[in-house]
Amino acid sequence: MQPSKLLLLSLCLLASQTAFALRCGHHLVELGNSKNDVVYKCGEPYSIDSHIERRSVSHYANEAQYLGDGITLYPNTATHIGLQQYAEVDVVVEEWVYDFGRRRLQQYLRFENGRLKDMKTLDRGH
Repeated sequence: MQPSKLLLLSLCLLASQTAFALRCGHHLVELGNSKNDVVYKCGEPYSIDSHIERRSVSHYANEAQYLGDGITLYPNTATHIGLQQYAEVDVVVEEWVYDFGRRRLQQYLRFENGRLKDMKTLDRGH
């Protein structure tokens, strides 16, 4: 393989890893980590903003769940009655920014109900 292609491949692999993980010292922060895990690995963030988002969720429930007595309306057929249930739930969102100084880029972390859901690289730190 040509050296230029090898370098390009290495850079792509490095970029793809940083898109899904954040390195703090010897620790790696990944999507799905808890807030406590991130604080343990990276320390306290530079800033924290929090808010609650109301979201609609749907759930498919069969007729036995609605009747509550385990009765199946059509036990010997392939046709079952199903109903769609909709509900609104509150999701606690926290948006953290880590500023690691002038030599590194700031990092944005988004938590939903205490779990890391998104990471983005921001501008150079201060």
